[in-house]
Amino acid sequence: MSLGAEDLYRLAWRWVPRLRARVGYGAFHLGADVAWAVQRLSGFAGNARTGGVPQLRGNLARLLPEGTSRGDLEAATRAGMRSYMRYFYEVFALRGLSPTQVDARVRAVLDPRLQADLERGSIVVALPHMGNWDLVGAWASRVLAPVLTVAEKLEPQDLFEQFVAFRQGLGMRIIGQARGQKVFDELVSAVGEGRYVVALLADRDLSSSGIEVELAGEVAHVAAGPAAIAHRLDLPLYVATVSYERLHGERRRRAGGAWGVELVLTKVERPQVPLVAESGEATSTRARDRQVVAAWTRAWAAALEPGLTRHAVDWHMLQAVFDADLDQERLARSRAREAASQASQTVGGTGRVDEEES
Repeated sequence: MSLGAEDLYRLAWRWVPRLRARVGYGAFHLGADVAWAVQRLSGFAGNARTGGVPQLRGNLARLLPEGTSRGDLEAATRAGMRSYMRYFYEVFALRGLSPTQVDARVRAVLDPRLQADLERGSIVVALPHMGNWDLVGAWASRVLAPVLTVAEKLEPQDLFEQFVAFRQGLGMRIIGQARGQKVFDELVSAVGEGRYVVALLADRDLSSSGIEVELAGEVAHVAAGPAAIAHRLDLPLYVATVSYERLHGERRRRAGGAWGVELVLTKVERPQVPLVAESGEATSTRARDRQVVAAWTRAWAAALEPGLTRHAVDWHMLQAVFDADLDQERLARSRAREAASQASQTVGGTGRVDEEES
């Protein structure tokens, strides 16, 4: 009898927390090394557009300094796979950590304006797929404010419910999102019910609402959601980087493991945007909203870039994100279909950034 991915997840939820940290890290690092080695020994076979190790290598090649040797790129790819699998081990083991262990594993470098912003209410964080964002979410929910975030609904349903229960057990509030579903209004409503750190993974969006940005000198598309929420509700916007670091001495003893993360939270001020009429459209509030959201998104992407390039191996992006790696004709057709579908459902004249931006 073969095991499907959902069966492996169920086994991991049950058995991984029982492993000693050294054994758990070792096993998952070995799995990363095997995946990297198999792909490498196959003669670098595989199209980067299929994702996985080839795409990770391609993404790293764009982030690492110009002139990086092939050997250094391979070392970075292997380290990137280890970082990626380390995250999965830690997620399955996270429920077994005490608050003291969580605190010891997170070293936070916080913008000095953060505390005052949290005293006034919620904040929004644009989050990349870096390091262990679930560990950071557990820490933030206890130390800063409860984390409110969106999770894609998985199949089967019971597996998704396990993930939701896991994150809720860490103090987070989760809004489920089915593929293609818009949850902007639900997020807006939820933020109005309390004080939250609204953390949204936003470093890849190939839909028609994705915002074109520049990362490491390359064109990419990221999600409009963080800037749209911040603009709609007049909330501060931050960008985060999360990178792994080796632990030593007393911190390692308190953490109960060899790895921790550095969380850097940087505030991104709302840009002043001169209004430019769009395709004959009147200088409406709606047009200005779109332009502010686009400019604010580009601003947080620019603020993300230094940390992303400095800790490139901790960016768990095994999918195509840079436009140069995408099938442009297929992407254009997909975006056209989505835009036509949204146009048929849109109620005009609302004067606001609505769910098409989330």
